[in-house]
Amino acid sequence: MRHREILLEYKVHPLWQFLEQTYGFEQAFRMFKPYEGANILPKLVDKNTMVVSMPLILSNTNYVGTHFGGSLYSMCDPFFMFLLMMNLGKDYMVWDKGAKIDFVKPGEGTVTATFHIPDSEFENLKELLKKEKKTIRTYETQVVGEDGKTVAKITKDLYIRRLV
Repeated sequence: MRHREILLEYKVHPLWQFLEQTYGFEQAFRMFKPYEGANILPKLVDKNTMVVSMPLILSNTNYVGTHFGGSLYSMCDPFFMFLLMMNLGKDYMVWDKGAKIDFVKPGEGTVTATFHIPDSEFENLKELLKKEKKTIRTYETQVVGEDGKTVAKITKDLYIRRLV
C-alpha cells in the first residue's frame, strides 16, 4: 500500500512552486544554492527547449583550472525531467533513473548545453502510456565550449509513468 501512497503524493515541492510562481522558472533555479554557487544559468527558450550555460568562475573550477566535472554534470541533471513534467502534465510521473557523462575535453570559458524534446515525443509517450503503465526513455545532450566543440556528452534515462 505504501507504494500506491507514494504515487498519489507525487507533486512539485511547495517551495519550488512558490519560487517558480513568485520569481519565474529561471530565477527560481538561479536561487537554488548548488546552481548559484556554480553560476549555472538556465534559460527556458520555449516549452520544448532549455539552454543552460555556465561561465568558468572560481567556484566551479577544478584543481587544474578547468570546469569541475561535478558542475558540468549538475548543469545537465534535471532539465529533460523538467521538460517532460511541464509538457506531460500532472497525470504523469517523471523520475531520473540513470545517467552517464563522458568527458571529452577540458571545459574552459563558458560552456553551454541545449535540452530539446519535440512535441512528437510527448505525443508518442502519451500514446504508449495508454497501453503501458510505465516506460524508460533515454535522452542525450552535449556540453559545448565557446568554440562549439564538445566538452562532455550526457545520457539521461528517465522513468515515466501514467498516474491515472
